[in-house]
Amino acid sequence: MNEVKKGDALSLPKGYKQTDVGVIPDDWNVKTIGELFQFQGGSQPAKDNFVFQQKEGYIRLLQIRDYKSDKYESYIPENLAKRFCDKDSIMIGRYGPPIFQILNGLDGAYNVALIKAIPSELITNKYGWYILKQDKLFQFVEKLSQRSSGQTGVDLVQLKGYNSPLPPTKAEQTAIATVLSDTDELITSLDKLIAKKQNIKEGAMHQLLKPKAGWEEKDFGDVTERIIGGGTPSRTNSNYWGDEIPWVTVKDFATFNPYRTQEYITREGLKNSASHLIPKGIIITSTRMALGKAVIYNMDVSINQDLKAIFLRKDMDTMFMYYWFQFKSKQI
Repeated sequence: MNEVKKGDALSLPKGYKQTDVGVIPDDWNVKTIGELFQFQGGSQPAKDNFVFQQKEGYIRLLQIRDYKSDKYESYIPENLAKRFCDKDSIMIGRYGPPIFQILNGLDGAYNVALIKAIPSELITNKYGWYILKQDKLFQFVEKLSQRSSGQTGVDLVQLKGYNSPLPPTKAEQTAIATVLSDTDELITSLDKLIAKKQNIKEGAMHQLLKPKAGWEEKDFGDVTERIIGGGTPSRTNSNYWGDEIPWVTVKDFATFNPYRTQEYITREGLKNSASHLIPKGIIITSTRMALGKAVIYNMDVSINQDLKAIFLRKDMDTMFMYYWFQFKSKQI
């Protein structure tokens, strides 16, 4: 691809243009969400009209939770139902958490906690689905909700004004949506495989770590040399924060990477706080959120006050204790 050299007026690849939503192909357009969709809120009769088993003359009333489970099915008289959707309809969860869930796959009437997004003539239904599934759009809607403490639900006025790039033809939209759909299917199949392997691993841990004849039972303190906590440098001193020392918090447990943390502190920050430098290969666990989980870093790290570094006796195997934490995490 030919690129315009830096210093030229645009500095853009040939065939592309700069817009409010970033660099896009020359023949693409920028449209607001309001131009791409019509939004239709839900409706429901009084709850004394609800029944909880399907019967003649009644239609299922869909709520946000119904897209995750069939445990709480509700039905209302068909003559009182006003808003309808089918399996292909793009539905939005008005309230959270999490706010702005994009849902589909069910037939019925829908209640006031759901909004139906009806694609305009400019877009295909499948491409419209992926427009609303964008991470950036979710973050935009979530931030608006946080400002109002999440009480007002999805701000439709702000949502309609949000800009989105749009391919000029439905054929191109279909091609893009097909690739994204195939990728979703691959991710789903991989998730199922991972879950299956995880079940096999849990079964193996149950067999291998279950106490056997000849094993000794020890208090946890008997197999450790020492347990060290951490701390947080002052957030008001910018000299304490930088890119020198990885600093672990419980947030890193959810996105664990043995070579990376979400935040870093300086050596000055380490020196002027209750944090400690923990050598690589040491078990780190949490005493608050994510209680019972454990991680091992392949690099030296510092830790905050919610975490503990566990230094084992020299005759203890680190990986054995790491898997012991996994085996006992629910009990812990």
